Amino acid sequence: MNLMWFRTDLRLHDNTALHFAQNENDCVALFIISPKQWNLHDDADCKVDFWLRQLQQLSQDLADLNIPLLIQTCELWEDCGDKILALCQKYNIQKVFCNQEYGLNEIRRDQAVAKQLSKHDIDFEAHHDRLLFPVGSIKNQSNEYYKVFGAFKKICYERLEHLQHQLTLYPKPKKQNKLNISSDMIPSRIDGFAPVPQSRQQQWQVGEAEAWQRLDNFIDQHINQYHIERDFPALHSTSQLSSDLNAGLLSIRQCIKAAQINTDGDLLSGNEGVRIWLDELLWREFYTHLLYGFPKLSKHQPFKDETKNLPWRDCDADLRAWQNGETGFPIIDAAMRQLKQTGWMHNRLRMIVAMFLTKNLLIDWRAGEQWFMQHLIDGDLAANNGGWQWSASTGTDSVPYFRIFNPITQSKKFDPHGEFIRAWLPELAHLDDKAIHEPYKQNKTVVDYPKPIVDLKQSRLRALEAFQNL
Repeated sequence: MNLMWFRTDLRLHDNTALHFAQNENDCVALFIISPKQWNLHDDADCKVDFWLRQLQQLSQDLADLNIPLLIQTCELWEDCGDKILALCQKYNIQKVFCNQEYGLNEIRRDQAVAKQLSKHDIDFEAHHDRLLFPVGSIKNQSNEYYKVFGAFKKICYERLEHLQHQLTLYPKPKKQNKLNISSDMIPSRIDGFAPVPQSRQQQWQVGEAEAWQRLDNFIDQHINQYHIERDFPALHSTSQLSSDLNAGLLSIRQCIKAAQINTDGDLLSGNEGVRIWLDELLWREFYTHLLYGFPKLSKHQPFKDETKNLPWRDCDADLRAWQNGETGFPIIDAAMRQLKQTGWMHNRLRMIVAMFLTKNLLIDWRAGEQWFMQHLIDGDLAANNGGWQWSASTGTDSVPYFRIFNPITQSKKFDPHGEFIRAWLPELAHLDDKAIHEPYKQNKTVVDYPKPIVDLKQSRLRALEAFQNL
């Protein structure tokens, strides 16, 4: 018998490891709850809640196939080997299957488990699944990982020319023999993680069918205009599939197939909306390849070593104002309130608020990275770290340090009528389309809203000086 170890791949369809685990033999499934480890990784309450709700759905789906889902608790990943070995010995399991994960702690965990199992002649098989291209498969002529997205993307597009016509999705596993093993109960919550209101749970429905519906809706209704509308947070025109990809309700291959159908079988046909969305998926690939190739990114280290000496400000008051959406800059505050209330933030806004924190407030990017992980339902180490280091100009292929977004300019450009601001800052709803971006510029009597905590011009000069003095 085989064991399928689920992690961030909580689906039946197009699941590589599950396909091979169940294709070779009857199998049982496993998920390991690791509260202390999740807390160490700053996983958000809403993210853990999303996992648990999806596990409940997955358990039902597996039961229909006679595959029992076992639940084990290991506070820290270093204890996983003992628990998995005990299960293998109890159920006479010959091989453990899983899909690869790429953070340093995840890699070390899997290596330790594989080593422990091998001592007892139990095989451990980790499959390439989460990415289009295996880590290590895209390198330059010097056999080094690409550090510039444009060069990385070029190779990806060249390979997609062939891959798109050969891409196959693994089918739903077949029903197997009924085993004399019962599935374990899935807890509805875990100590150390706050309960999530039902209203927020309803915003993020679980189940593969729900994820497919979100994907289909995006492809049908938004992808053709994605290149035009994606930067406008009031339009709700992005895919919002990041939580599904992160938890594994969808595979990257399913996304590519859906986009391919939209372009009559040719992803590279020239549809601008499809191309720009594909670029976004490739950024996800790029950051994951970097995370694997440069382990220091899993250790809270900047990619650019020289930026270790940046004179970050230690200012709790400014950090709290940013976290709570009380900076006095409406687009910043609306975005931060969206994050706290929904567990998600529009991508354009993620860049604006990150650059404001790291440049205008000159606060260490790691404080922002942690805050995002603690609140995002789609919190992903590679993407979150990559995005923050891009904005902070400490990462590979990051924005030049002298390119600093002006939040007011960004607000006027991407929320011209203040629709997004009004949705999250009702105290400013009475202002007209011009005043809402800078409430105190002309109107001195705005109430119940803080005045700007920083002068944009002076703070920009401060940031430039900090980087120039490195």
